[in-house]
Amino acid sequence: MKKKAIIFSIYFACLLLVVQTVSASNPPSVTAGQKPNIVFILADDCTNWDIGCYGSVDSKTPNIDKLASEGMLFTRCYEAAPMCSPTRHNIFTGLYPVKTGAYPNHTNAIQGTESIVQYLSPLGYRVALSGKRHIGPETVFPFQYLGTKNNPEFDLVEGFLKEVKDSQEPFALMLTSNEPHTPWTKGDATQFNPEKIVLPPHYVDTKETREAYCRYLAEINYLDGQVEQALTLLDKYGFTENTLVVFASEQGNSFPFAKWTCYEAGVKSALIAKMPKKIQSGTTSNAIVEYSDLMPTFIDLAGGKVPEKLDGKSLLPIMLGQAEKGKDYAYSLQTTRGIYDGSEYYPIRAVVNDRYRYIWNITPDVEFKNVVNNRGEKGTIWYKSWEEKAVTDANAKALVKRYRSRPEEELYDIIADKWCEKNLAELPEFESIKKVLRSELINWMEECGDEGLKTEMEAFDHMPGSHN
Repeated sequence: MKKKAIIFSIYFACLLLVVQTVSASNPPSVTAGQKPNIVFILADDCTNWDIGCYGSVDSKTPNIDKLASEGMLFTRCYEAAPMCSPTRHNIFTGLYPVKTGAYPNHTNAIQGTESIVQYLSPLGYRVALSGKRHIGPETVFPFQYLGTKNNPEFDLVEGFLKEVKDSQEPFALMLTSNEPHTPWTKGDATQFNPEKIVLPPHYVDTKETREAYCRYLAEINYLDGQVEQALTLLDKYGFTENTLVVFASEQGNSFPFAKWTCYEAGVKSALIAKMPKKIQSGTTSNAIVEYSDLMPTFIDLAGGKVPEKLDGKSLLPIMLGQAEKGKDYAYSLQTTRGIYDGSEYYPIRAVVNDRYRYIWNITPDVEFKNVVNNRGEKGTIWYKSWEEKAVTDANAKALVKRYRSRPEEELYDIIADKWCEKNLAELPEFESIKKVLRSELINWMEECGDEGLKTEMEAFDHMPGSHN
C-alpha cells in the first residue's frame, strides 16, 4: 500500500511538471468572458499600394501580409486628411477635422472634444499609446503614454501588457509608428535593387528617384518588423484570441501626388482587421469606409453605445460578416496653409463614391508648394532630378507642372485609373456625375462648418506655437 502511494506521488509530481511546462510555453487566453482588447497599429506616410498584400511586387512586408491572410483586408478605406496630425485627431475622436478644429497639420483639437480615452475608460478599459503623438491638447487625449519617442517603445509596451495580464483589465493600445516618414534612414535598402523595382506611372524615372524609393521600401520593411514585435507580445501574454488587431497605413508617402493631396494615393489607406474566431481569415471587403468609422467600431466592440454625434459607424457588422455595404461617399480635405514650405494657402476638398473621385481645388490660380518642391537648393536630390529631366523630357515637364498647377475641378475614374492621371472634369459626358459629386461635397462642407478659403486662412488659429 505504501509502495502504491509513493508511485502515485511520483506520477502526480511528473504530471504537474508537464502541465507547468506546457502552460509556460503556451500562456492561457484571457479569462473567459472578459471584454475584448483592442490593438491599433498605425504607420506614417505609407502609400497603401506599397504593401505586399495591397499589390506591391517589390515591398517586403511578410508580417502585414500574414495579418491580412488571417483577417479582413479593406480595399476602400479613406481618411479625411492626407496629413499626420489631422488624421490622428480624426481617428481618435471619430469626428471630421473641421468639426474638432484639428484640420491643419501640427494642430490641436478644441478643448472639450472627447476622444477614445473618454469613451473607453468608463467602460473599464486601460487606454494607452506608445509612439508618435502629433495630437493635442493632452486634456483631450489623456492616454497612458508609454514613452516619449516617435516609435513604439516595446519594452514599455511589454510592461503594460504584464500589468493588464495581472489585473485582468481590458485594454486599448495604440501603437503609432513614425515609419516610413522621411527621412528614409531605417531598414536595409540593399534588399531592393533600384534598377529592377517598379515605379508608379506618375513618377519621373531617374536614378535618384529609384534610390530614394528603395530607401522608402526599406523603411516599410522596418515598419513590418514593428508589426511583428507587437503580434509576438500579444502571443507571449496570451492576448491573441481575445484581441481585435487593426493595422492602418495612414496617408500616402511624400513623393508627389500622394501626401498633401486628395488623389487616391494620398487619402486611400490600407486597413486590416484580425480577431480569431470572430473575423473570418483571408476575407476582403470592398465597402467604402473611413477612418471616422474606427472610433465607433472600438466603442461597439467594448460594449458601449456609439454617440450619435460621431461621424462614423461601427465596422463590426462588416468585420463579422453580417453586412457588406459601407458608406456611399468618403470625404477628404487638404489644408496647405501652415505646412512646411507650403503655399500661403491652397485649400483642396474631395469626395469619392464607388467609381469616381471629384476634387475641388478652391484656389487654382495659386501654385501648390510643399517641402518637396519648394526648398530650392535645400530640396531633395530626387525631386531636383525631376526638374532637371523636365528641361529635355516632355513627360517629366508635364508631371512637374501638374504637381504645381492644377485646374479648379478634377474628376477621375478610380477603377480604370487608380493613379488619377486622366482628368475627366472637362468632358461633357461626365457633367452629370461631376454635378452630383460636387453637390455631395458642398453638403459635407456645410455640415462640418467648412467655409473653404475662409477656413483655410484661419488655420494658424488652430496651430499652437510656431507654424514654421
